[in-house]
Amino acid sequence: MTIKNVIDLLDARVLSESIDLDKQIISICGSDMMSDVLAFIKKDALLLTGLTNPQVIRTAEMMDIVCIAFIRGKTPSPEMLELAEECGIYVIQSDLRMFEACGILYKEGGF
Repeated sequence: MTIKNVIDLLDARVLSESIDLDKQIISICGSDMMSDVLAFIKKDALLLTGLTNPQVIRTAEMMDIVCIAFIRGKTPSPEMLELAEECGIYVIQSDLRMFEACGILYKEGGF
C-alpha cells in the first residue's frame, strides 16, 4: 500500500511540505500509547495516533516510521511538523476515529 492509497482511504489531508505519495507502507500500527508503538511497530510503517506531542515524532524517528496519520481531526503543532520534516517523516491528518481508520486500512491491505 502506498501513502497515496492511505490518503485516499482515510480521506486525509497532507500536512507535510513535501511528500512521496508512492512511498510503500509495509505495516500499520494504531495507538495513542508510545510504549505500545515501541513494542509492536515494524519498519516502514504508518502510525495512526491522536496523540499530539513531540514524543510521537521522536518515537517515529527511532522506529523508522514512514508516515504519521493524526486521526480524530487532531492537529500537530507547527513545531511538530517542522521536526517531522527534519526527520523525513510524512504527516497526514484524518477526521476518522481510530477504530474506523484501522478497519478501513485492514480491509484494504490485510495488515
